[in-house]
Amino acid sequence: MKQISLLLTTFSLLCYSCGGAHHTKELAFVNDNIDYAHHQLKNALAVIEEDSSRILNPVTTRDDGSVVYCGYSDWRSGFFPGSLWYLYELTGDTAILTQAKRQTWNIEKAKDLTWHHDVGFMVGCSFGNALRIMGDAEYADVMIHAARSLSTRFRPAAGVIQSWDVTRGWQSQRGWECPVIIDNMMNLELLFEATRLSGDSTFYRIAVSHADRTLAEQFRPDGSCYHVIDYSLTDGSVRHRQTAQGYSDESVWSRGQAWAIYGFTVAYRETGNRKYIDQAIKTFEFMKNLKNLPADQIPYWDMSAPGIPNEPRDASTAACMASALYEMSTMHLPNAKTYEEYANWLMTSLASPSYRAALGTNGNFLLMHSVGSIPHNADVDKPLNYADYYFMEALKRKKKLLGEL
Repeated sequence: MKQISLLLTTFSLLCYSCGGAHHTKELAFVNDNIDYAHHQLKNALAVIEEDSSRILNPVTTRDDGSVVYCGYSDWRSGFFPGSLWYLYELTGDTAILTQAKRQTWNIEKAKDLTWHHDVGFMVGCSFGNALRIMGDAEYADVMIHAARSLSTRFRPAAGVIQSWDVTRGWQSQRGWECPVIIDNMMNLELLFEATRLSGDSTFYRIAVSHADRTLAEQFRPDGSCYHVIDYSLTDGSVRHRQTAQGYSDESVWSRGQAWAIYGFTVAYRETGNRKYIDQAIKTFEFMKNLKNLPADQIPYWDMSAPGIPNEPRDASTAACMASALYEMSTMHLPNAKTYEEYANWLMTSLASPSYRAALGTNGNFLLMHSVGSIPHNADVDKPLNYADYYFMEALKRKKKLLGEL
């Protein structure tokens, strides 16, 4: 009996030792990337501070390598402030805190935008993280105000939040009435939070209505999603199923799949309705099992594009998926550990020299090789601030999974 007891004790110690070594290795990976991001984003801030006359909000780079900056009304305006909030949370650097506050308040006017469905991205990533970390009521007030602005885009006949107006720009040339893009699932988190902050359940009901209609209309039987669904404003029926940023109407636009996985994971978190996470899992499994997925798991910009394997990759898709999968792994689901393991795989690829830029290069963005919109010839094979944001969020979520945050 003593020998058996000794063997069991030895086995337990070996398992603990192996687990401890694995934990140490994973934590070192996370901390290395946090340290890298700290240096790279400080480089970006140093460039911004050279022009003290205005606050610059980096988005991407031009072909000559110069940095493109945006104003508050750009749909991407909340991502750089959000990255700074994550960096402060992960490092405790008070200099970063000062800049995070400055960059966040610089886009406060986004709360008033009623022609913009992406106010959820803009205000949620900036003021939402500020509120979560700092807890100040002034951040909550902006969130509630922005949710009211977003709610003006709700169309009762279809039960959805209209994504784009169709009275101007290229959207006006497509024959749409009420286009809804899968990206819009990402804006619902603002509405869920606004109900918590205000006690007004109107925001919650709008978010659930939009999620339900999207679930019913936006997905194919195999789990992949359409980019654009055009609804009738009269009776709410579906007029068209199309794309705007993918290769074709029936193709698999990769970032759209990531938006779906992330957005329905949030919807499950906020409602507890299993149908939402079932869809997130189905879309993830579809992507994961595609035969033409590259060995490093970083998707092509569209998984149906005709030039594969010579099509551009999209690091922003992988970063968004990784962040969503880390959250999914905490939800007490069957095979939950596999979601964390796949996210680890994505993050290892993103942190490799193939995608993580050398310090001081890439316009001081973290990740290389993302795609904005090939049909619009916009930001093709460029860094993008939303790729960096979800990379930072994934690092934060992984560190929390490790019990170190």
